[in-house]
Amino acid sequence: MISKAEDFIIAGTEVSPGTRRTLELPVASLYSHAPMTLPVQVVCGRHDGPRLFVSAALHGDEINGVEIIRRLLRLPSLKKLRGTLLAIPIVNVYGFVNRSRYLPDRRDLNRSFPGSVLGSMADRLADLFLKEIVDRCNYGIDLHTGAIHRENLPQIRANLDDEETARIARAFHVPLLLNSDLRDGSLREIAAERGIPMLLYEAGEALRFDERAIRAGVKGIVAVMRELKMLPATSRRRMQSEPLVARSTYWVRAEQSGILRSTAALGTRVRKGEIIGVIADPFGEQEHDVHATNHGIIIGRTNLPLVNEGEALFHIARFESTREAANIVDAFQSDELPLGPALDEEPPIV
Repeated sequence: MISKAEDFIIAGTEVSPGTRRTLELPVASLYSHAPMTLPVQVVCGRHDGPRLFVSAALHGDEINGVEIIRRLLRLPSLKKLRGTLLAIPIVNVYGFVNRSRYLPDRRDLNRSFPGSVLGSMADRLADLFLKEIVDRCNYGIDLHTGAIHRENLPQIRANLDDEETARIARAFHVPLLLNSDLRDGSLREIAAERGIPMLLYEAGEALRFDERAIRAGVKGIVAVMRELKMLPATSRRRMQSEPLVARSTYWVRAEQSGILRSTAALGTRVRKGEIIGVIADPFGEQEHDVHATNHGIIIGRTNLPLVNEGEALFHIARFESTREAANIVDAFQSDELPLGPALDEEPPIV
């Protein structure tokens, strides 16, 4: 028997079953005294079920997730939601306004958890997010991109040693999974301490929209919600390749400063010793080949040609079978990622 949902209470506000409500949680004002708020939309299903938060812009310049959440909230299937969805499109509202990864005090919000009501600006925002969002949920998905001038292939980073986390990670249907260590002060670490399975979706580049990364993100969140029985299963199930877990990853760094010409794109299968770029001086009189130091798949890279010695250029993941991983990535990249008629009417971002 399906039990009826109860009112969901957040920040002293009740959200009734079968309704949605947008709330503005007050945070520290700007030095101009302009008020700032943390926007949250609560979608409460008619029937009881898991409570999932989906957050974006924890780093204020990582904006793909903002668009992912906008599209997610427009899905007609949310009318059949079981449980509760908390959508937080802009967590670091200060960084978002300033097009910056950080808060005004230059602190990284994703190294500030659990935070403190008496601490720095980052501590106080982390404390509010933890108490009003994370502690009210059973699951979480946090949306990220590469840093500025750095692009990531769509991937899930999670603690795959946890059985429940691994289950929802595989449901997300990106080609590659990274068993990522928990970092001190991160949102994933504090969620793990509370027994909340959580995924970190990485795709695209800071301050840029990437249509494929956005579509894959929406599709992945919906797939996880179906896995959790928050949404009804689709009647047309497509065959999905099982994602592969990377054995390890490594960075190829610049051996000298100069101007980089990359010759390997994201998702490219590379072999040990293969040339994947060239660094030259402005006249081209001195050129230095950039080699892959091991077999693998390029899952991240810099998009900025101007590089300094020691700078990270290519992020490469290693797998038990590089050929199999390359085939899965190729299939993913050739997929049109249809999201159904309701969203296909919306023109893609180009």
